[in-house]
This record gives sequence, structure tokens and C-alpha cells, in this order.
Amino acid sequence: MNQALIEQIVKEIMASMNGAEVNTEKNEKNQWVKVDVKHDYPLAEKRPELIKTPTGKSLDEINLKGVIDGDVKPEDIRISPETLELQAQIADSMGRKQFAANLRRAAELIAIPDKRILEIYNALRPYRSTKDELLAIADELEHQYHAKMNAKLVREAAEVYELRDRLRKDSE
Repeated sequence: MNQALIEQIVKEIMASMNGAEVNTEKNEKNQWVKVDVKHDYPLAEKRPELIKTPTGKSLDEINLKGVIDGDVKPEDIRISPETLELQAQIADSMGRKQFAANLRRAAELIAIPDKRILEIYNALRPYRSTKDELLAIADELEHQYHAKMNAKLVREAAEVYELRDRLRKDSE
């Protein structure tokens, strides 16, 4: 890889981490740290001590030298559920409740393999699934992946699809 490309990649990663890639810490009472837009945003500037990659690296460890030396890997810069929760707290503090809910649903999806996410996405398209298939997906999300908000969303979709006649009909 050429030096300019590597530098560009690192700059883009660092820019995306401004307020992202954060693992929450617990305070002295073993409670999760709470953040808000007034005191903590952007997190990378105002709360850099909270910023950790999903593999535990600090923001300072994510640099061009680390990329060149092979110490910074793709899994070091993936988003974590803790990051999304902190971002949801920021959104809540701004009054953006729906955006915060979306971030929390996204946090639930991190544990699900990408391939399965795509299968679920396709199953949720109109006329692709029966109601029973959608309800089975909801049960899988809730019980296998502990994705309760997403399970609720799939159950709601199954009900709406039924009302709007958007479910796949079983061949008889």
C-alpha cells in the first residue's frame, strides 16, 4: 500500500471515531458511565478516556504507525454495543429519541453474524416470508441473540404485513 492511501485511511478512521468506538467504563459505584451532549460531545475531544476499540485499544493506539506495523487490524475499529449506547445517550440528551432507539437496536445487532443479518433483511421484504417465519425470526432474535428490541420490531412487522396482505402465501 502506498503511504498516502494509508494516511487517508487512518484519517478517515480517526474522523469516524470522533464520538464513536467507545466502551463505557463503570464508576466507583459500579454503574455505567452516562454521557450527554452538553458535557461529553464530541466524545473523542471531551471524554477521550472512554474511547476504546472493541478489542480494547485506546484512541492513541489507533495511528498510522500501528496500521503500517500491522498492530491495528480491522476488528480494532469496528463499532461496539457500548459505543452505540453512549451515542444513544447523546441523542437522548438532544431530544432525538427515535435516533437513540435506532442506535440501541443497532447495538443489539452487533452480536449477529453479517450473513444472518442479510438473511433477516431479505426475509423482512414484502411477500418473502410467512407470518410464522417472521415470528420464528423474532424468537431467534430474542432468545438466541438477546435482541429484544429487534424481536419486537419483527413481530410488529409480521402484524402489519398481515393487515396489509404483504405476507408470502404458502403453496397448497
